[in-house]
Amino acid sequence: MNKTKRRIFNTAVKIFSDKGYDNSSVEEITAIAGVAKGSLYYHFSKKEDIFDMLLEEGFKILKNNIEIKTRKCDTALDKIKAVILIQVKVTVKYEEFLNVVFSQIWGEEEKNKKCKKAVFKYIKIIEDIIKEGIENGEFYDGDVEALASGVFGVTCSSLIYRLKKNREVDIDEIYEGFINTVVRGLMKN
Repeated sequence: MNKTKRRIFNTAVKIFSDKGYDNSSVEEITAIAGVAKGSLYYHFSKKEDIFDMLLEEGFKILKNNIEIKTRKCDTALDKIKAVILIQVKVTVKYEEFLNVVFSQIWGEEEKNKKCKKAVFKYIKIIEDIIKEGIENGEFYDGDVEALASGVFGVTCSSLIYRLKKNREVDIDEIYEGFINTVVRGLMKN
């Protein structure tokens, strides 16, 4: 991605996070990014294209990190721990991305449907790990979709809450807290 496109994209993500997607305009994005409207339209045919790229890029970061980390894991338990650590790190580093995702997941407009699709596709990765853990006897046999949604939702929403409260974020402390609560809930006694 070239510098201009990256600047437009980063500015849009910040504005979408701060004001909401619907309350953001192309004019505001170009003014804050310091680019002409024509430059935005050269890189993105409409505001929705920026949103689509946000979903694609954000979830690509999560998926790529998970694929790299879980490839080295021997057990489903270790894979879930890796997923939680990655989600904690990504949530801290890309808070604005998740603000946009969570604000747009509800509703029936096209952007809401795209957002849901991206989230559910990501949660499917977690579902597969949980299924593996159930098959291997590591995890108790429960509702896989609910458990996977819980792993995703608890880590992301709790961290955003902490970040929004302007509390100091200690990634190791948060990770250990989630390991001691979320993972313990999955494990077979």
